[in-house]
Amino acid sequence: MSCSNLTMWVSSKPSLSDTSSLSFRSFISPFQLPSQSSTPGNPSRSSSVTPVHCGLRELRDRIDSVKNTQKITEAMKLVAAAKVRRAQEAVVNGRPFSESLVEVLYNINEQLQTEDIDAPLTNVRPVKKVALVVVTGDRGLCGGFNNAIIKKAEARIAELKQLGLDYTIISVGKKGNSYFIRRPYIPVDRFLDGSSLPTAKEAQAIADDVFSLFVSEEVDKVELLYTKFVSLVKSDPVIHTLLPLSPKGEICDVNGVCVDAAEDEFFRLTTREGKLTVEREVMRTETADFSPILQFEQDPVQILDALLPLYLNSQVLRALQESLASELAARMSAMSNATDNAQELKKTLSIVYNRQRQAKITGEILEIVAGANAL
Repeated sequence: MSCSNLTMWVSSKPSLSDTSSLSFRSFISPFQLPSQSSTPGNPSRSSSVTPVHCGLRELRDRIDSVKNTQKITEAMKLVAAAKVRRAQEAVVNGRPFSESLVEVLYNINEQLQTEDIDAPLTNVRPVKKVALVVVTGDRGLCGGFNNAIIKKAEARIAELKQLGLDYTIISVGKKGNSYFIRRPYIPVDRFLDGSSLPTAKEAQAIADDVFSLFVSEEVDKVELLYTKFVSLVKSDPVIHTLLPLSPKGEICDVNGVCVDAAEDEFFRLTTREGKLTVEREVMRTETADFSPILQFEQDPVQILDALLPLYLNSQVLRALQESLASELAARMSAMSNATDNAQELKKTLSIVYNRQRQAKITGEILEIVAGANAL
């Protein structure tokens, strides 16, 4: 007996971060015996659906397949949970350095307002061409994480086209690379692969490419597109203006709004009674105030030439870390939903299997009784 008439609806639970694309939840119409029929006045939910005609062996094989899938998704969930904890700590631990560097640049700018300083990374010129640094993930099975940032990039490209501006892409991450490779009409300056643990060396390679494009005046503005890590259940695709640097040393979005994170809700993953739980804290980045009578022992131009590339590298590294933490959180959420859906599907299939097995046994008993009565 084949399983071709097995009718199934596959639908997923709503994810906490609305990024779950892997779904195993199914609703199967109850097994109907040949003598059963739904009345016209009281139609059932599956009255218009073909009854299940599937053998016991096929149902057993499907239940075993769902069990194996559930084990895989559960393992992937635990692996992502272990990795996201380290990635989250890297994000939070790196923010004080970034905030302190912002404070240094701000105070230096306050001291040098009356002087004419020529710093190439702060030169604001008419924008004719924009470079977009798009940071995506290297792997899938993380819900709509990669799709969200790619849609953000497509929307920004459409805006630039409407403004009549040229653009080029610096793609970071295998998923973004494969997406832009399949679309040769989108100009790409460079393809870069990400890694499971962003390092300063990788950030330096991206920053050097951005620096050379901006200083050589091939582009007049550089925007950084990445997924900002907010919490384990929320992440936001954002667009930050990376170059030219703001006079106050702040990273702003395309509307000029400062988006530096000074206060952050820190969600810690812990285990309680053998299950994963989340504890929430509020972290505040503390920065030291500089004296208004600060004096420079070196030439201010030399100080800026040393600080601005360092600041650029730190912002790129921060974007890579936040993107990785967001990807792992999205994967953990997606695998959690997939595990729950697989469990429900296994339960539903088991009910159908038990009903069909009971119906088969009942039919055999009726045949035996009928044969005995005939004799």
